[in-house]
Amino acid sequence: MSAPYAIRVLVVEDDPVAADAHALYVSRVPGFTVAGTVHSGSGARRHLERHPVDLLLLDLYLPDAHGLQLIRSLRAAGHTADVIAVTSARDLAMVREGVSLGVVQYVLKPFTFATLRDRLLRYAAFRATAGEASGQDEVDRALAALRAPQPAELPKGLTPATLRAVTEALRAAENGISATATAEAVGISRITARRYLEHLVDTLRAERAPQYGQVGRPELVYRWLSKGSPPGR
Repeated sequence: MSAPYAIRVLVVEDDPVAADAHALYVSRVPGFTVAGTVHSGSGARRHLERHPVDLLLLDLYLPDAHGLQLIRSLRAAGHTADVIAVTSARDLAMVREGVSLGVVQYVLKPFTFATLRDRLLRYAAFRATAGEASGQDEVDRALAALRAPQPAELPKGLTPATLRAVTEALRAAENGISATATAEAVGISRITARRYLEHLVDTLRAERAPQYGQVGRPELVYRWLSKGSPPGR
């Protein structure tokens, strides 16, 4: 028996840290495989000329072209890969233009693994629809799988509002921040602050490292990794 077909995804992201995180996310979703990772529009074009790709996970702000310009050039060249746009922009006019060019989903930065997994699985369900629809209801169901994603859930006990506050405190600390300092900045307990900081580490949006003082045990310091706006904004 042949192995199930895996949807091939090209990650197009200029930030190397974010690109690696997005590729790791894709690799963890059943039915998907990372076809490659590139950091520019020209890199995406070169890859598509040489390798088959089903889906682009495309950052709209690239060093050599806007993502929508890249999509136009790819369509003109005959490339038909679908696109999930990744962006921190919230311009609905841009969203409408992207839809007209074949963008099937938008994911706002920064996002969790659960958020991207939801979008990818919905895309896979839509892609799996084939043949002739029996009626309007079947067409609506196929489109609903793609267009109506549900919000990704946070781990039990975490709330979007506190996550936003912790993320803002973390991003504002250029040299990193401890759980104790985060707790003081946000107005929560140190244990609660650490839970949120560890969640950001688990979702590849932050890193932690020990900071050694003059006495006592080293303290963990957390630093923001990915570019983009705080979660939930």
